[in-house]
Amino acid sequence: MERAEKREFVTQLNQSFQDAGVVVVAHYAGLTVANMNDLRSQMRAAGGTVKVAKNRLAKIALQGTDAEGISNLFEGQTLIAYSSDPVAAAKVSNDFSKKNDKLVILGGALGATTLDADGVKALADLPSLDELRGKLVGMIQTPATRIAGVVQAPAGQLARVLNAYATKDEAA
Repeated sequence: MERAEKREFVTQLNQSFQDAGVVVVAHYAGLTVANMNDLRSQMRAAGGTVKVAKNRLAKIALQGTDAEGISNLFEGQTLIAYSSDPVAAAKVSNDFSKKNDKLVILGGALGATTLDADGVKALADLPSLDELRGKLVGMIQTPATRIAGVVQAPAGQLARVLNAYATKDEAA
């Protein structure tokens, strides 16, 4: 890479770090190209990105961002996974590392909070933003359906009573 390309890459990576809700750093030694492509496609489907960058360039890109505290994780063959959703990158990385032991999660950052490997795994267990929205809508709809049921119950009982009187009169 030429100097201008490196400068542009660092600028783009810095912007990505600033926009990211979560950043996950992992070792990928031993992963095949097919495995990396699979990880990238899973991450893309979840709304995240996976990049392999030189450690020196990644450390430079981290300067001035909230995630600056994770610069010590960049040793050896590392990859960076990030997403704007605070859970997506952690969830995909954690799920992939369970299936493939060659991806070893080192840690990450959630905003200005530095996470170790256990912190990333705990973050992965949280529901995603879309799942939380679905639960919230469900919680809002449940009382409405209960209210509708309670309101309809007396009317239904009244209709049954009237029907009973009508059938009684017809029978007599």
